[in-house]
Amino acid sequence: MNKIEIIVLPILIISLLLMGYFGYKCHIYIKAYESGLEKIASRSDINAITKQKIDNLKSAITFGLIKNGAKEELELLRKSNKKDKQLAKNEFYYFLITLCVIISLSFFMSLKFETMILGIATIISLIFGLINPVLMVTVHKEVEYFGDAILSFESKGILDSIVKLFSSGETIIAIIILIFSVFLLSIKSLTLVIVFLLPSPKISNKFLNFFKTIGKWSMLDVFIVSTFLVFLASNNGKMTHAKIEYGLYFFLIYIFLSTITTIKIQKFLSMNNT
Repeated sequence: MNKIEIIVLPILIISLLLMGYFGYKCHIYIKAYESGLEKIASRSDINAITKQKIDNLKSAITFGLIKNGAKEELELLRKSNKKDKQLAKNEFYYFLITLCVIISLSFFMSLKFETMILGIATIISLIFGLINPVLMVTVHKEVEYFGDAILSFESKGILDSIVKLFSSGETIIAIIILIFSVFLLSIKSLTLVIVFLLPSPKISNKFLNFFKTIGKWSMLDVFIVSTFLVFLASNNGKMTHAKIEYGLYFFLIYIFLSTITTIKIQKFLSMNNT
């Protein structure tokens, strides 16, 4: 290692730790935002709206002596939910800024260390892509005399969807998604780092061939396309509204980093074989 690499490497390690930290904080706020939306949805169905109308009438009759507690609680929930959404957005931006720093500083490292650093960043992005929701779908309807009522709310993510499939008895489908969209992606990402820990270029080449093989069986690209199709289809109707969430953005970052790291691995191995 030269002098520049000795200086840059600790900064890169700290940046990777910060990247993981910001991703974790983003996940915490996303889950709080998701939980808040679920509470708002439960307080915005027809029964809840009916209760609010009755409370409004009581408040009007008593000239405000009886407060509309349900309405006040709903307003507080919406304020808190808006705050969680903004905090999640901020942490995601910090995650992106840290990633940009890592990519920029990695150019000062040797090809081997550069690719290892990017490989670790790839794994971090994949983890947050798996544990965060990728789509939130709200079904609502305009009811006469009651206004806009929420009929259902659902948050969709890879791991959450797998758990729901298992719990609903769709075991075969859950196992297929688990293998092709979780296990294979995880093995693929780990392979990016393991290649550099192997002493022999021949063994590394075998791992790289294995990496290419399992990459062909990955269902991530199918999943991404399916998500966009669901998003577009859901937003065509007045009753259904779908919103893309940060899990999908983490997945897109994973795809970007995985592509770059794969190219650099191939370059590294070709240099060692010549």
